[in-house]
Amino acid sequence: MTKKKNQDISVLFVCLGNICRSPTAHGVFEKMVSDAQLENRIYIDSCGTGDWHIDHAPDKRSASAAKARGYDLNHLRARQVQHTDFNQFNYILAMDNNNLSDLQAMCPSDYSGELALFLDYAQDVDIREVPDPYYGGDSGFDTVIDLVENASQSLLAHLQKHYDF
Repeated sequence: MTKKKNQDISVLFVCLGNICRSPTAHGVFEKMVSDAQLENRIYIDSCGTGDWHIDHAPDKRSASAAKARGYDLNHLRARQVQHTDFNQFNYILAMDNNNLSDLQAMCPSDYSGELALFLDYAQDVDIREVPDPYYGGDSGFDTVIDLVENASQSLLAHLQKHYDF
């Protein structure tokens, strides 16, 4: 992690392989933070609980769907979650219950940040998990972006209010 000295808050998005859902959340939230001119206050990263795609770019379908909505994922590369992430991130947000369970199993007892499902921040949705679009059709990638945009807006509003940005 290359968190800048003056950045107050750090957010880590986590899915299974770090090529679809978490890089989409990373890219969407990164743009929202930049548009709010808070990129020097909020550090953003993403990773996966699995190791299959380390150093790979996001899935082409994720990158394409994101690009169509104005989000750039090209600079992102997959990495696997590490124990040190619990020392470095204030918010660790999982895309689904399986990844949340994996994170909870490795979470140190003294972790003082928030470990939760990302969609806990979403407004007016009746699901708690971001569905994995990897094996589905193209519409699944659009659904992921819809959910991620919703939760990202609420997460940013929460951070702005809680940290008085």
